[in-house]
Amino acid sequence: MKLALNGATTMKADLSTDIAAASAAGFDCLEIWAAKLRQFLKSNSSADLKQIFAEHKLAPYSINSIERVTFRSEEAHQQLLKECEDLCRVASEIECPYIVVVPSPVKKGFGGRGTGVVYKLATDVGRDEVIEESVRVLSELGGMAERYGVGLAFEFLGQVDCSVPTLALADEIVRQVARANVGLVIDSFHFYAGGSTVESIEALDPNRLFVFHINDAEDRPREELEDKHRLLPGLGILPLREIVGALNRIGYDGVTSVEIFRPEYWERDPFELARDAREATLRVLSE
Repeated sequence: MKLALNGATTMKADLSTDIAAASAAGFDCLEIWAAKLRQFLKSNSSADLKQIFAEHKLAPYSINSIERVTFRSEEAHQQLLKECEDLCRVASEIECPYIVVVPSPVKKGFGGRGTGVVYKLATDVGRDEVIEESVRVLSELGGMAERYGVGLAFEFLGQVDCSVPTLALADEIVRQVARANVGLVIDSFHFYAGGSTVESIEALDPNRLFVFHINDAEDRPREELEDKHRLLPGLGILPLREIVGALNRIGYDGVTSVEIFRPEYWERDPFELARDAREATLRVLSE
C-alpha cells in the first residue's frame, strides 16, 4: 500500500508545509485539506501547487472534503454543485484523482457554516429515503466529476446523527450509483464508532474502495467518541489488525492515509508529527 498524510492531521500547518512535511517523512501522497487549498489559491495558482508537489516528489491523492452533500435545500444544493465543480476543476489541473464527499446529518437545524442547509428530523428519514437521496446526489455529482476525470470517494460517518453511519449502507448506496468514478472511504474511527463489521469489508469489491483512513482512538464508550479522541495508529483500542486483515483478504492495495483530528497533535511540529504518523502506520500495517 502507498501511504498518505491527511491535512487534518496537521490542521494548523498550511498547505505548502503539509507538502514539505509529508515528503520529508517519506509519504507517497497527500490528502489536501480543502480549507487549506482555498487559502493557498487566494494568492497562488493551481499550476503553482502542481509545481510544489513535483518539487517535493509527492502526489496529491484527494481533496478532503465536500461536506453534508445530501438533504439540502435547493439553494444549498446549487451551492454544492458550484463547490463540486470548482474543486473538480482544481483536482483536474493538479492531477489529483479523488475528492472526498460526506453525507449529511439528519437533525433539524443542523445547517451550520451559514450554508442555509435544511435537514430533516432523524425520525422522519428512513433507510430507503437515505438511499434514494444519496444515490440521487452522488449520481449527479459523479457525472460532473467524470467530465473532469475525477473520482468521488464517499465517506460514511459512524455518528448517531449521520444519515449514513455504516460501511454496509454506504456500499449499498455506491453499488446503486453504479459509476466507476464513485467509490468509498473507510475510516477506521468511523468504522468502529458506527458499529460496522469486518464482514462488510469482506463483502466489498476492492475496486470500489478509493481511500482507507487509518487512525486509533481512546478507550471510551463508542457513543462518547468524538474526533478529538483520535490517536496515532497503534496507540488506542480500535481493531486495526482486524480491519487491515480484512482489507488484505479482499486484495485492497490502494492508499492508506493517516487522518487524525486531535487538537494536541495540531500544536506539534508538523514535520515531527508526519514522521511519527508514518512510523506508527507502518508498524500497524506490518503486524
